[in-house]
Amino acid sequence: MIDNRSGQLTFSTPQIQQICDRKFGIGADGLILIEKDSSANFNVNYFNNDGSQSLCGNGSRAAVHFASYLGIINGKARFSAYDGLHDAELLNAGIVRLRMNNVDSVQLIGEDFLINTGSPHYIRFVKDVNSFPVYEEGKKIRYSDAFKDKGVNVNFVQLQGDNHIFVRTYERGVENETLSCGTGITAAALAASFKGLTSPIPIKALGGDLSVEFKSSGQSGSFQDIFLIGPAKMVFEGELEL
Repeated sequence: MIDNRSGQLTFSTPQIQQICDRKFGIGADGLILIEKDSSANFNVNYFNNDGSQSLCGNGSRAAVHFASYLGIINGKARFSAYDGLHDAELLNAGIVRLRMNNVDSVQLIGEDFLINTGSPHYIRFVKDVNSFPVYEEGKKIRYSDAFKDKGVNVNFVQLQGDNHIFVRTYERGVENETLSCGTGITAAALAASFKGLTSPIPIKALGGDLSVEFKSSGQSGSFQDIFLIGPAKMVFEGELEL
């Protein structure tokens, strides 16, 4: 997460890959630049660790926390991102409530789902996600004929009772499992509504617990007032020379 409100910093794909490398760099799933925006409090310029761009839900929540740290916002925020404008609120204990954009359609692929929540997500429900081969099976779907050109994120979801789900995600761009994917968790929650779950849905991920709120227009696959909710905190800060 870098403060680039001066607009002076630009990063090549090799530099982004170097920064995100977990052995020879800082180590990250992606790079976020906080930049000035004429129509909002700030702009979230997000790069996956391969240099590609998309919306990052958890990254956007972290960006709201960082913007508060920088003094750009005080409690509430409006920011621009890859898929347009978003509103967010920083609550007590570092909880960020992020409004996602509406979802107008859900595609069924057999018993699986394809939902775009700012990034495209393929959702498959499984019985034991904890022991599921996420990397191997996720890679098969991501590089299948249907998705190999543009890629897709692949989420494996387990229904856990009491309106809870457990989500693990193979993320395109990262090309591996990521411990928590905000857009994927959002898509998984919307897909779970077709299984009878209702808003709000608490969600377990390897990287921590989140929840998703939404309003549904029945079985039409249309969703509004979607919120991704969970904690964000600063882990460290420093300087980097490239």
